[in-house]
Amino acid sequence: MKLIAHLTLHVCLLAGICFAAAPAPEAAKPGEELARDADVSGQYGGHLTIGQRSEPKTLNPVTATDAVSREVIGRLMADLIDINRSTQQTEPALAKSWKMSADGKTFTLQLRKGIRFSDGYPFDADDVLFSFKVYMDEAVDSPQRDLLIIDGKPMQVTKLDQYTVRFVLPRPYAAGERLFDGLAMLPRHLLEKPYREGHFAQTWGLNVAPGEIAGLGPFRLKQYTPGQQIVVERNPYYWKVDAENRRLPYLDELAFLFVGTEDAQVMRFEAGETDMISRLSAENYNLLVREKSRMDSQLADMGPSLEYNFLLFNLNDLSGKKLDEVARKQTWFRDLKFRQAISAAVDRESIVRLVYGSRGAALWGNVGPGNKLWVDQNLPHPQRSLETARQLLKSAGYSWNPAGLLVDAAGRPVEFSIVTSSSNSQRMKMATLVQDDLSHLGMQVHVVPLEFRAMIDRIFQTFDYDTAIMGLGGGDADPNPEMNVWTFNGTSHLWHLNETEPATAWERELDQLMQQQMVTLDYAKRKQLYDRAQQLISDNLPFVFLGTPNILAGANVRVGNFHPAVLDPYTLWNADELYVRSSAPQNAGVR
Repeated sequence: MKLIAHLTLHVCLLAGICFAAAPAPEAAKPGEELARDADVSGQYGGHLTIGQRSEPKTLNPVTATDAVSREVIGRLMADLIDINRSTQQTEPALAKSWKMSADGKTFTLQLRKGIRFSDGYPFDADDVLFSFKVYMDEAVDSPQRDLLIIDGKPMQVTKLDQYTVRFVLPRPYAAGERLFDGLAMLPRHLLEKPYREGHFAQTWGLNVAPGEIAGLGPFRLKQYTPGQQIVVERNPYYWKVDAENRRLPYLDELAFLFVGTEDAQVMRFEAGETDMISRLSAENYNLLVREKSRMDSQLADMGPSLEYNFLLFNLNDLSGKKLDEVARKQTWFRDLKFRQAISAAVDRESIVRLVYGSRGAALWGNVGPGNKLWVDQNLPHPQRSLETARQLLKSAGYSWNPAGLLVDAAGRPVEFSIVTSSSNSQRMKMATLVQDDLSHLGMQVHVVPLEFRAMIDRIFQTFDYDTAIMGLGGGDADPNPEMNVWTFNGTSHLWHLNETEPATAWERELDQLMQQQMVTLDYAKRKQLYDRAQQLISDNLPFVFLGTPNILAGANVRVGNFHPAVLDPYTLWNADELYVRSSAPQNAGVR
């Protein structure tokens, strides 16, 4: 990585660790078609530190599945078209303009001319063609692939000239240009060789040298210290400018500090060691509200998120896995009445009250009240009923032994574990509450906290778990980003990964509905299809839905342009606009 020789060292980010100053933004060059934001102003310099509960798993935007990886990668990469997380509307990004054909099948995108990757290498249509080739390659197994394959056919991507690309879909695409958000454009000059050699998925791991990774985002990789932090620095070639035509971003550096837990995040934020915080529990948010005058911070409650938290049952094919004990328990999990009994026993209102401090909402499906455009208002919201749960279990052949423990038809006690991330205090509390709820049915449930990456490995790779409490969603209000969850061959079809065909009739119908809504242009008709999909999910319970938190976020009062949003990433979506104030405003407050 090149360092500017004559710049002085700035104040250390952490005690004993200093870095050379970030490169200054380059002046605009003739022929550069930069994006100008007339509403943005700020001042150059400084760094911000963000506390993360865990380390990312990768810096590869094509293979990343976890939120922490995506949050870091999102500051390094850019898309052709953006969904503005505040307005929830699309806006130009690497593509300065686009046209859609009348039949909704063809998109023609005009790329910005003269812009460069963070290593100074020019970006053009060849990078776009290469990127989509990688995303659509089944062997790469990208989670985004499910959005790009329609009726089993990939979209056709054609280079019309150096800065014009045409996309032809097999059928119309309902969400229009939103398709292009979340597909980071890749540097062909760096990644074509590993792709051709068949080891693309192994590229850009955490130990990649800064000079071997480049993107089109506002920052570029500077340093990774295992177990401690990732530091990114200003991309001097970034393609956006502010109201005064000054090249963004304003910040010299952004540091992601690995702190382990939410409580540790809050302690660091209170101590002034970190500058921004999100995904807060209500308890910690209320603590910060009480401390606000002392800390001089900006706090925001944005209302219910688009995230859904749920209890997942392991219904995967375990043949060849040597997991006989888990396989035995799957007999229970595959029984719909068993899953219905668990759902009936879960006290969702207690979860909202005790986990979210009433700053959240109960869920009975995958779309919550925060998504007003797509939520099925007719979905039933039955109150908790232990009696209903007991009747369901009795009708399925379960009974209770003299000690009051639930046993199956073979006389085996119903005993299983719930794994969840030890760094997520909200999900840990949920697991404990579900454990207590199910104890009233005579089920013996054990909560197993795991380090986040270890849990993800069990869910996606080894399948060595009984049940898990997880969360998904938050990226966009539109149904299409959920394709990888609800289609049978989706990369996040968590309850039965790697299916070769739908395992059940309802999954087959769900798959058809998701494929059909994706190509239905009329909103009312599409809403009917997606309502039916929500009903199938709610009726068949591959997940027992629990709750969704409000978006609760905070920032040090010195952070300028702090505008948290309901769409993920909640606080860093406009990282290119954030800046460090030289003096604090007098009216920062709680929303």
